[in-house]
Amino acid sequence: METPTAYVQALEYLYSQSPMFSKIGKDAIKPGLDNIRKFCNALDNPQGNFRSIHIAGTNGKGSTSHMLSAALQESEYRVGLYTSPHLVDFRERIRVNGKPISKQWVVDFVEKYKGLIEEIQPSFFEITVAMAFLAFSEEKVDFAVIETGLGGRLDSTNIVMPVLSIITNISYDHKDVLGNTLPEIAAEKAGIIKENVPVLIGEQLPETQRVFFETAMHKKSTVYYADSMWDLVRTRQDDNYQYFKAIHGSKHEMHELCTDMQGNYQYHNIKNVLAAVDILVASQGIVIPLANTLNSFSKVKKLTGLRGRWEILQQHPLVIADVGHNAAGVKEVLKQWHNVPANKKHIIVGFVKDKDVAEALSVFPKDAVYHFCNAGIPRAMPAAELAAIAEQNGLTGTVYETVAAATNGALAVMNTDDALLITGSFFIVGEAMIALSSEQRTVNS
Repeated sequence: METPTAYVQALEYLYSQSPMFSKIGKDAIKPGLDNIRKFCNALDNPQGNFRSIHIAGTNGKGSTSHMLSAALQESEYRVGLYTSPHLVDFRERIRVNGKPISKQWVVDFVEKYKGLIEEIQPSFFEITVAMAFLAFSEEKVDFAVIETGLGGRLDSTNIVMPVLSIITNISYDHKDVLGNTLPEIAAEKAGIIKENVPVLIGEQLPETQRVFFETAMHKKSTVYYADSMWDLVRTRQDDNYQYFKAIHGSKHEMHELCTDMQGNYQYHNIKNVLAAVDILVASQGIVIPLANTLNSFSKVKKLTGLRGRWEILQQHPLVIADVGHNAAGVKEVLKQWHNVPANKKHIIVGFVKDKDVAEALSVFPKDAVYHFCNAGIPRAMPAAELAAIAEQNGLTGTVYETVAAATNGALAVMNTDDALLITGSFFIVGEAMIALSSEQRTVNS
């Protein structure tokens, strides 16, 4: 039986051997797909042993991936799920039916393929992609839902030949890598469209529609649009669920559903999943009863382990965590935050340096109490620098050296009828979750 030390050592090896985009930014990217192809060739190309659904997009791809996985699981398919980055534990990236791979599996992989890693010298992301493909092959999954890391065309996940490609939406993000205009960014995302493989487009924009249509025509790929396949009307919301009426575009049928995914923006992602299931049923000849799909929305977190999307971490005072790693994502989070009742509102925020931080900060409310911090990674924007940019946008608050200090500092000055939003990068939300769980263990011990 493996010891926790062996797992920690395996992770330290992966982090030290391989440049990580999540930690250092674009310098970690190894252009092209040669490395991942070499690596997977050496593993006997495990990505060919299961049907995959490949998901790209600026925002929403993580939630869409989890909800689609839940829908497939509810119809008793064995489902692999690959997402990134992780919030708390590395193993969140690779799950089978919602359960992360074991620590022992990670240890064994590193020990077995250490020589191959040192020979090929892949990036950290390339290693994790190969790990996911091998784990899914060994676990004999029926489907693997694969989320891209960055872009699509040159993303390491793009060596799969999926049965369905999904592009959730396009907005400005990673301009230093993907391009400065929406059509340029769309062209990179459109790189996941494959020959004769259907593609589902989530939210449509006039600036990007032609890019997707022309790419699909060139690839002889049928294009579907989620907005024309399903419509949703939200009927109510309580502390645990959102409730919707879902209208099928061509059948004109109306169905009711509720979801434990409480972000308002999940409206778009639910449509993506309903449309994706329709396409899979039609193109793959598989059985996924609509009742199962509708039922799966109510227990996505239970089925897949998703965290960090409008997640209520505690009550009295209310603490909500929601990743908002670019301006478009932040805007959606803040729309919902605006309607949260509280005596005084506090926000813990931090970003990474390669985002358009000024643009993101421009949408934050000026009447909140801010707690600026930076995650413990080289790529993080220093909290003092973040606070200076925030001040130019009329936002003021306290600067902290760590996320844990910001979390403790915010809670120390809050009353029970106040509310706290933790947002920004995945790393801010993840470190805050660790800090809060540590504090709660201390209180309860």
